[in-house]
Amino acid sequence: MDDTRLKKIRLRAWRRGFREADLLLGPFADYYCPRFSNDQLDALEALMSEADQDIYDWYLGRSPTPAEFDSEIMALLKGFDPHTGAPGDGG
Repeated sequence: MDDTRLKKIRLRAWRRGFREADLLLGPFADYYCPRFSNDQLDALEALMSEADQDIYDWYLGRSPTPAEFDSEIMALLKGFDPHTGAPGDGG
């Protein structure tokens, strides 16, 4: 795994410019990036190229996730608890 790439992704996740996205994507990247394959990291980077408000609305279910982002990464994000910094317990 490329440590430089992981650091860049994690920094980008924490410094979104939209505080709610920072507090969601930062802990998500901290938890999952070291566990992800290169393909999964590619998918996360593609997702993070989208607008913060859109990602946050998809996470909350305020708007439907577009098909191109309705993937394993988005499912993991939707099941993630940013308050604990780990996958949620389903409740």
